[in-house]
Amino acid sequence: MSLLNIFNIAGSAMTAQSQKINVIASNLANMDSVIHKNGKFYPYVAKKVIFELDSSKNSKIGGVKISGIIDDTSPMNLVYDPNNPMANHKGYILTSNVNPITETVNNISAARSYQANIEVLKTAKFMISKTLTIIE
Repeated sequence: MSLLNIFNIAGSAMTAQSQKINVIASNLANMDSVIHKNGKFYPYVAKKVIFELDSSKNSKIGGVKISGIIDDTSPMNLVYDPNNPMANHKGYILTSNVNPITETVNNISAARSYQANIEVLKTAKFMISKTLTIIE
């Protein structure tokens, strides 16, 4: 493994975390959205990003890549709103399974991971430049 591989690893992690932040933003933006499909109304289903190891040459060390963006399987919320035109005969409507608190915590975590990888890049750059000054 080369010293320069750290740039690929940190860069892949930054790309993955950036994609996760985008999905979280999409979840928060669409949490009150309703989809009309096949004559019925469906609430927005939260999305989740799945990461996996992006190894090179069958190594156990590598970067991160996104293996997929899947629908969150947590149950939809039922809200009593008998005046809503989409309410069932009991007065309940299905709302999205997006939890804004969970999404905010995940967003903070992804942002911190992104920042940590920036620090890794800065440290690697500093180490390489110091190594070059020793050679002089």
